[in-house]
Amino acid sequence: MAEHPLPHAAGESLPPTERQREVLDAALALLVDAGETLTMGAVAQRASCSKETLYKWFGGRDGLLTATVQWQAAKVRAAPLPRKGLDRETLAASLQSFARDWLTVLTGETSVALNRLAVGQAGSEKRDLGAIVLENGPFAMRRRLSVALEAGRAAGLLAFDAVDTAYESFFGLVVRDIQIRLLLGEHLTLSAADIDADAARATAQFFVLYGTAAPGRSP
Repeated sequence: MAEHPLPHAAGESLPPTERQREVLDAALALLVDAGETLTMGAVAQRASCSKETLYKWFGGRDGLLTATVQWQAAKVRAAPLPRKGLDRETLAASLQSFARDWLTVLTGETSVALNRLAVGQAGSEKRDLGAIVLENGPFAMRRRLSVALEAGRAAGLLAFDAVDTAYESFFGLVVRDIQIRLLLGEHLTLSAADIDADAARATAQFFVLYGTAAPGRSP
């Protein structure tokens, strides 16, 4: 009998429908184009739907912003891992896939624009987007990846005292200074091959730091 995959991290919402994804993509496009002037009416017009539908689905502007950021962040996921029989190759492939998706999303035009807008609102009265991005971006990544890291530790493939510390190490190895350089306006372009190589390097370095000497056995 096939093993059931590990559950998603706590706090993850159900995926949107195809029509809702179209609306969320329209909202993302507006955030890039119009920044903080995003309104329910503008999204309804761009997505060719009614404001009533938006309110029914998302409850209001904050709900729409939250769903939009969650949809962008949902593009980064670790592959499901088995509860039993997890080996180093499978875990490494999952972490490398996560790193590849992470870099692809972070270096995309949409994420750069969204993060710039959120940073620009930090410390002002318009803190809603910053809080939404923080909770559903970096914090969601931490929750999502922690599931895979804990699975690796339970299988005796990784050794660490605190999962948060392991996550921060992986983040540093994957993202390095790329995000801050993009936010500050550097015209940095990473090809798919570059991203694949960076993801493989970061995963290999992570196993040097946290991998056990005898894969599959408890340290």
